[in-house]
Amino acid sequence: EVQLVESGGGLVQAGGSLRLSCAASGFSLDGYAIGWFRQTPGKEREAVSCISHDDGSTYYKDSVSGRFTISSDNAMNTVHLQMNNLKPEDTAVYYCARIRGYCSAYPMAYEYSDWGQGTRVTVSS
Repeated sequence: EVQLVESGGGLVQAGGSLRLSCAASGFSLDGYAIGWFRQTPGKEREAVSCISHDDGSTYYKDSVSGRFTISSDNAMNTVHLQMNNLKPEDTAVYYCARIRGYCSAYPMAYEYSDWGQGTRVTVSS
């Protein structure tokens, strides 16, 4: 069974850091890209970052570039999202999902499948 499970969310003060993990099971990351998305009430799910397993190419939303870093742990079949210098506007539920092939220039949620259950990130000011 294909499954993606997020973990690592929590409550942190502005300027703090969190490391999210997306553990993949039931499939190998070979041939896939993993995207991190976030969603707040009343808003559409937006792409935050993405990593293509085959060539390591990445995507970052402009507002997180320089603060977030995505990485892939092949041995653990897990993708991490290191989030530094967090801001209140980063507060959201964060999800990971997969797409066959590579990250697109502007990842869209409808292109991705096998969503995890999400992990909540709350940044206090």
